[in-house]
Amino acid sequence: MKSGRLLTILLLLQTRGRMTAAQLAAELEVSVRTVYRDVEALHTAGVPLYGDAGHRGGYELLAGYRTRLTGLSAGEAGALFLTGLPGPAADLGLGPAVEGARLKLRAALPPGLREQADRMSRRFHLDAPGWYAEDDDVPFLPAVADAVWRGRVLDVRYRRWTEPTDVDRRLEPYGLVLKAGRWYVVAARPGGSGPRTYRVDRILRLTVTEDGFAVPDDFDLAAHWRAHQRDFHARLHRDEALVRLSPRGVTRLTGAAARAAAAAGTPDQDGWTRARVPVESMDRAHDQFLALGADAEVLGPPELRARLAATARALADRYAGAGR
Repeated sequence: MKSGRLLTILLLLQTRGRMTAAQLAAELEVSVRTVYRDVEALHTAGVPLYGDAGHRGGYELLAGYRTRLTGLSAGEAGALFLTGLPGPAADLGLGPAVEGARLKLRAALPPGLREQADRMSRRFHLDAPGWYAEDDDVPFLPAVADAVWRGRVLDVRYRRWTEPTDVDRRLEPYGLVLKAGRWYVVAARPGGSGPRTYRVDRILRLTVTEDGFAVPDDFDLAAHWRAHQRDFHARLHRDEALVRLSPRGVTRLTGAAARAAAAAGTPDQDGWTRARVPVESMDRAHDQFLALGADAEVLGPPELRARLAATARALADRYAGAGR
C-alpha cells in the first residue's frame, strides 16, 4: 500500500541518510517514477525532505527530523517483540540493552498496538537449541563480539577436529552467527584466501589486539552463511545407501534422509518404501540404520549390508547366550 511505502521511505532515510531515487526504488521494488511520486506526496504532507540533483545527489531528511512509530501494523508491532531473543542477547552482553529497547518501543506504541505486541509475547516463546544439546561454554563470546563491532584483529588458540588439534590463528572477525544454539564466528586470516567459519566454543585462548581491519565492501554475512551451509551439506553427504523402510521406519528418519524417503514415491504392496538415502559415511550409515532395527533393510552398497548383517549376527549370538 502507498501509505506503508511512504513510511518505509521515511524510515530508510532516517536510518541510512542520503539515498538516491534509484536506491530507494531498489529497496521498495518499485520504479524510479513511483519514488518521484512518493517523494512529492511527502513534500505535500509537510515532511522536511529535500533532494539534490546530479551524480552525487539524492534525498535526505532535514537534520533532527524523526518520524514516530505510528505506522506499524499490528503484525509488525508483534513481530518486533519476537526479534530480541533474550538468551543470545545475554550471551553477547546485550541483555540490558535489548530489554531497555523493548521497553522504549512498547512505550512508543499506541495502546491498540501495545496490547497486540503484549499478546504476541505471551503466546509465543522462541527456544532455538535442540532438546538434547548441551549449552556451550562460550566465555570468549563477548570479546569476539566486541572485536567484530570495533574491527579488531584476534589472536586465538583454536581446537580443531583434525591433527594438529590445537593451533594458533590470527583472525579478522567479519561477523557472528547463531545456529541451533551454537555460536560461530566468520573470520578471515590476514593474507588468506577468504573467510572461514570457526566455532566460538572451541576457542581456548583469545587476545583482542589493537590492530584494525576492514571488512570487504562486497561481503554479505547472510549470503556467506547460506553458501557455507550449502557447501557443508554437499561435503557431508557424499555417499548414499539403497534401503527399504517400513512405514514406521520412514517416520523415524530426519533431515536429508527423511526428505529422500518422502520423495521416493509410492510404497510397495507391503507398505514399505524403497529409497536412495544420502549418508555421511559408511560408519555413520551403519549406526544410523542399525538404530532403525527391523524397520529398515539396507540393500546396498554390499559392504554396508554385509557389515550390518555381521553386527546383527553378533547381537543375536550375544543375546542368545545372555541367560547362560
